[in-house]
Amino acid sequence: MQITDHGVVKEQLELRRHQLEGILPARGEQHLHRLLHEVDAALGRLDRGDYGICEECLEPMEEERLLANPLHRVCLECLSADETRALEHDLETAAVIQGALLPEQDYCRSGWDIHFEYQPVGPVSGDHLDLIEPLRPDEPLVFLFGDVAGKGVAASLLTSHLHALFRSLLTLDLPLEELIGRANRIFCESTPANAYATLVVGRLGAGGEVELCNLGHCPPLIVRQDRVETIAASTVPFGLFDQGVFEVNRFVLEEDDFLFLYTDGLSEAANEWGEEYGQQRIISTLEKLRGVPPADAIAGSLSDLRRFRNGGTRRDDLTVMVSRPLPLSAF
Repeated sequence: MQITDHGVVKEQLELRRHQLEGILPARGEQHLHRLLHEVDAALGRLDRGDYGICEECLEPMEEERLLANPLHRVCLECLSADETRALEHDLETAAVIQGALLPEQDYCRSGWDIHFEYQPVGPVSGDHLDLIEPLRPDEPLVFLFGDVAGKGVAASLLTSHLHALFRSLLTLDLPLEELIGRANRIFCESTPANAYATLVVGRLGAGGEVELCNLGHCPPLIVRQDRVETIAASTVPFGLFDQGVFEVNRFVLEEDDFLFLYTDGLSEAANEWGEEYGQQRIISTLEKLRGVPPADAIAGSLSDLRRFRNGGTRRDDLTVMVSRPLPLSAF
């Protein structure tokens, strides 16, 4: 698969070249000269039209590999044994770091009972999940849930960026709309043009109050005692444009209601005949799970998914989270 926007790649490489030229007179280390040579070589491949073609097998390289490092010259299949071992070590390290950024799988405080399942299809994932605890008892619990464009290491790097970005901005105590708008602008300014994420950002109050914004993500589901409600995306994905209107939905969950969030690894999972699981089947399953604890709601959903797939191969990361307000007597 070839990189589709060579203009973006060239812009990024030219920026790197300019930065290297700026520090070379003061720091003449040999490795900086080698890096400048590699950048020039990549720019040359762009000009010749053979950028993204493996120098060994002459086949197109993996797009996510080039997005992670636009200086790569050979595809994964053509790496030497030493290079393959080094890459495997890097992936293992990245997986450990990404796993350490995840919240507690069973979270039960701040007025909420929350459980999630996180199932990357490879060593690292483009799915993003974060719970940010309030600094004061009267503040809400903040959550981020979504899916970064792409797969592998490139996507996992962007999830780490999201993790740090929102946590740093929360200290400003902004309304949710302004928090998302400011984060969106910074993300656009600090990442390549093809970097974006579908994202649900929200706040959970101790009395069951919820406010959330769906930025191009799979519709969150509100499972009440008599119905299941969906919250459609109100704006384009996060980071796609540097400006936008971020509509926030506000509602209250009662004691036995819960909020169900999922990535497209659930809704787009396919069985052996190529049929997708789909949102309607998710809703039908949840209608049978009203009032159960969050962990049981997720277990029931994933059990139905396994029956549907019937041994079909999983091709995408899958993350599911259920949030239910705790009874007032519990805190």
